[in-house]
Amino acid sequence: MDRFETMRLFVRIVERRSFTLAASDLDLPRSTATQAIKRLETRLGVRLLQRTTRHVSPTLDGEAYHRRCVAILADIEDAEAAFVDARPTGMLRVDMHGTLARTFVLPALPEFLARYPGLRVHLGEGDRWVDLVREGVDCVLRVGDLHDSSMVGRRLAMLEEVTCASPDYLARHGTPQSLADLDGHVAIGFLSTATGSIIPLEFMEAGGLRQVTLPSVVSVAGAETNTALARLGLGLTQVPRYHVAADLAAGRLVEVLPDLPPRPSPVSLLYPQSRQLSPRVRVFIDWVSETFRARAGDGVRMS
Repeated sequence: MDRFETMRLFVRIVERRSFTLAASDLDLPRSTATQAIKRLETRLGVRLLQRTTRHVSPTLDGEAYHRRCVAILADIEDAEAAFVDARPTGMLRVDMHGTLARTFVLPALPEFLARYPGLRVHLGEGDRWVDLVREGVDCVLRVGDLHDSSMVGRRLAMLEEVTCASPDYLARHGTPQSLADLDGHVAIGFLSTATGSIIPLEFMEAGGLRQVTLPSVVSVAGAETNTALARLGLGLTQVPRYHVAADLAAGRLVEVLPDLPPRPSPVSLLYPQSRQLSPRVRVFIDWVSETFRARAGDGVRMS
């Protein structure tokens, strides 16, 4: 293992807080990783890592060396990426919501892998907040406003949102024709992953954006459950149009107040500020931007 490979290993251990996870990420035996760091510490004459049975953390010298390694490795990746024939290789770890992945990303993924045969892709699925550095994730694809200042975000597209409910719910509560008609209605409470609070319904009208908080019988944190409960007639909900396009077409859900739509939701790709944009992430951003652009008009607006 040469010096640059050892630097990459050391940086990964600091990020993952684990020899085992870092070795797995880099396709190395754990024993190889352990011996490489021992040789590195011997060569430098300092202890870089504090080790316990459950946790690995950098010493003060380790933190200083980590900062230098990140800068050096970023310069190397930039230099290599400057050549036309340089092709990204290795494992790309991406996290995204499952419905977003199945609708926009997965159908085009074979083309991406054919274009970059040196890449392998791990797709994580969920709505939860992800610690990209600690969990070894390269980037995340998220829907909604960005609040985490530690991340660099690139907006890819805007998703049209729709207010809807089941025919059974509307038969029992009536179909509102104005915001005033929402009195007496209930909504499925969708919890924000950032605040833990129920997100109010939004309506764009001539006077600007109006937010309405309706009572909820049921509250949820998952988008799939939210839509399933709407089909069961448990309240009004607001979701991206693509998510319920089949339900609307089949009549399982009905659009409500179409002239007062919610704000469209941004789709963004995020990666840590502490990491230089790697060739793997760079080509994924370009490709996924193409993928959303190809779906423009299908409930998707380009930002």
